Amino acid sequence: MVDFGLGLLHGPPKGQNDLFLADLDKTLSQIKGSFRSIWMTDHFQWEGQPTFEAWTVMSYLLARYPEFEVGPMVLGQNYRNPALLALMAATLQALSGGRFIMGIGAGWKEDEYLAYDYEYPSPRVRLQQLEETLIILKKMWEEPGQVSFEGTHYSIRDAWCEPKPERKIPILVGGGGYTTMKHAAKYADMWNLPDKPLGPYIERLNIMRRHLDEIGRDPATLRFSWFGRVSLGRTEAEAEARGKSRIPHWTQENSFVGAPQRVAELMSEFVEAGVDYFMIDIIDAPDEEIVGMFTEEVIPAIDGA
Repeated sequence: MVDFGLGLLHGPPKGQNDLFLADLDKTLSQIKGSFRSIWMTDHFQWEGQPTFEAWTVMSYLLARYPEFEVGPMVLGQNYRNPALLALMAATLQALSGGRFIMGIGAGWKEDEYLAYDYEYPSPRVRLQQLEETLIILKKMWEEPGQVSFEGTHYSIRDAWCEPKPERKIPILVGGGGYTTMKHAAKYADMWNLPDKPLGPYIERLNIMRRHLDEIGRDPATLRFSWFGRVSLGRTEAEAEARGKSRIPHWTQENSFVGAPQRVAELMSEFVEAGVDYFMIDIIDAPDEEIVGMFTEEVIPAIDGA
């Protein structure tokens, strides 16, 4: 079974909040029944463009669209205290009827760390922090009563997280680094590698399978996902032109580009490799023709969908 999620932009076009909401509503009405989830990136600023705060957006989405699961793609682990993050997630899970997914990564965007007066640790430290965050999340969601943990970077002492999630909160770990993938193999329910062509994706996937084998975990218990863009057209030239005209720094090799049948073939190659979840930003959504191409022509032609 292959699932699909809609990836959202960082925020609205300048001065067009109402248009953002109208376009979102139109897009989601078109993909309802074909897509399972909505995903919001977790950034504070992006190339000078308006940028919405992820947690606020996710709360809105869960309240406004009960047909969809919602998650971040992905949270920077040290933007929010991990114990508070556990309680925030448990609260969303309770109020949404169990539709929240915890997407999390080590964090990487140095300019926004510094702009918002966050310490920007070394990669080694951020990866250690990621593991401690994952440990704290699971302890606070799963262990009864008050919870304590003493880590190198994060600690909790007799911390409450009540009510506990009635439905398990799935954890998605995002990233393709060796240590990040080890953390995903050990703690996650889903793993995401964004914007990778098939060859590099398969290379990382093989590394992930080795990590799983080393800890004796069945690969069938971890979902493999891909996050990126889809640019559709009736011809490949039209699809490529659409991507180039809409997206700064457009690179075709990191996206699915082409007529519907071609995009279905490209995505089927990922499914054959092991991917069972695509989180995608459809360029020019909510254009009815473009969204319809994906839901009515691409999805039915993908092997395993």
